[in-house]
Amino acid sequence: MIGSPVSLPLRDGVELSGLLWTPNGPGPFPALLMRQPYGARIASTVVYAHPSWYAQQGYLVLVLDVRGRGDSGGEFSGFASEATDGDDALAWLKAHPLCNGRVGSYGFSYQGLTQLLGTDTTLQPDALAPAMCGLDERLHWASEGGAHWWVLSLSWGLQLAAESCRRRGDQHAWQAIKDCLAGAQQSRHGLALLKQHDPNNPVLQWLQNDPSQAAEWACHQPNPERLRRPMQLLEGWCDPYLRGGLDLWQQALKCGGSPELIIGPWSHLSWDRRVGSCDMGPEACGRVDQWQLAFFDQHLRGQSRPEQPSCWAYDLLSHHWKRRDPRLSPDLQWGLSSHGLAASCSDEGELKAQQSGHGQLVWVHDPWRAVPGRGGHLGLDAGLCDRADLDGRADVACFTTAALQQPLELWGQFELLLSIRSDQHSFDLCGAISVLRAGQSQVLQLCTGVLRVASDNGQDRLERTLSFQPLLASLETGDRLRLSLAGSAWPQISCNPNITTLIADLSSSRLQLNAMAR
Repeated sequence: MIGSPVSLPLRDGVELSGLLWTPNGPGPFPALLMRQPYGARIASTVVYAHPSWYAQQGYLVLVLDVRGRGDSGGEFSGFASEATDGDDALAWLKAHPLCNGRVGSYGFSYQGLTQLLGTDTTLQPDALAPAMCGLDERLHWASEGGAHWWVLSLSWGLQLAAESCRRRGDQHAWQAIKDCLAGAQQSRHGLALLKQHDPNNPVLQWLQNDPSQAAEWACHQPNPERLRRPMQLLEGWCDPYLRGGLDLWQQALKCGGSPELIIGPWSHLSWDRRVGSCDMGPEACGRVDQWQLAFFDQHLRGQSRPEQPSCWAYDLLSHHWKRRDPRLSPDLQWGLSSHGLAASCSDEGELKAQQSGHGQLVWVHDPWRAVPGRGGHLGLDAGLCDRADLDGRADVACFTTAALQQPLELWGQFELLLSIRSDQHSFDLCGAISVLRAGQSQVLQLCTGVLRVASDNGQDRLERTLSFQPLLASLETGDRLRLSLAGSAWPQISCNPNITTLIADLSSSRLQLNAMAR
């Protein structure tokens, strides 16, 4: 089914272009709205079913190119105009003769945040499904631990820049950007291409802002009425926007809403449709679109649906869906211990549960041979991965527990409280949490975290906290838990250019597992 072209006038005279899919029958119908910057014909089908599928289920579906993208008029400026444009689009769809006045919104990433922004408190979607997005452009879209997301930001910025080149007919610039992305050269040449071919690119502005200073960044705040609307939040353990989704879930709860939170084993662009087992109800056979359809059927059509818990989470190791509360976590803590060889010998450093650590560790970051970032939530290769070869490097410090005497569920967010000093005024700490499964040689990386540290005096001892991506993972008897630390994670974050000596006081350091929503 091919959507019908539509033109939607905005209050300032700009016209948005889009496609409308209509169900069979006389109508009127409940409607679904997606607003995105990548071309209405694509309609996020990299992760969702085609809009025609939703139309076949009885929904009028409108997919719009946002201002300055696709065939829409105006100038693209990131999220700056999405609140008023969103109001106009929602009002237009609600008044459409084939719409019964009930409208839901859906979409992930950019399409997620467009659902949350509006200025008219009397005009709201009747249900929202904003997946994998956040409200704070600094903390949820562009940086972590005081460091810019490097390869992710450049990749997205170049995608936006290519569309700007297409719209103005600059084939040469478009081809240069395409060649850069196809050759995986964005981490080295992407910044120069953005400056040359798309100087007003919103991602370029992010990369020029200081990620340690909140004042330079936009932080969006939806109207509380919108946050109280029925909301389904789809998130992924290996998605960079997970913390933004958790923050949105908490804000909705504080406003009196009852948001549904689903955290699967997904990265940003890879949503495995059938994973694990669960008791999420007859409609939940592991397919995202069916979960979403059941949600909209309940809130736009009044159809019955099994009662949903506040949060469903997928266990990365047991491969089961579980009911869990992100505000709760076990009281787990480990001390770090080494006799000075935790970097040069991957099995020398120890993690000791509920004990204090001891010793001192010295290791070096060499930018000529930077430790690569792999998998996790900030890489183009996002996901679980084997990092045994990385841990075998002498510039990666490893701390490992003894074999577990009983199963252990990890639910929450790891934080490393580290006492550290350096011979440089700035340095990076890049960590990984992994499991060494009994009888296996691989080191399965579960989650990662990064922290950029700056000090006035490079010799001062600093107390810093390195936060990791949240997780749910059940370890079995005989498994071992490992913490790995390096001075870089290239190209997930930019590489510190200085040879850096890192000195950690392990007696004042500890690893702990906290609730992911606090």
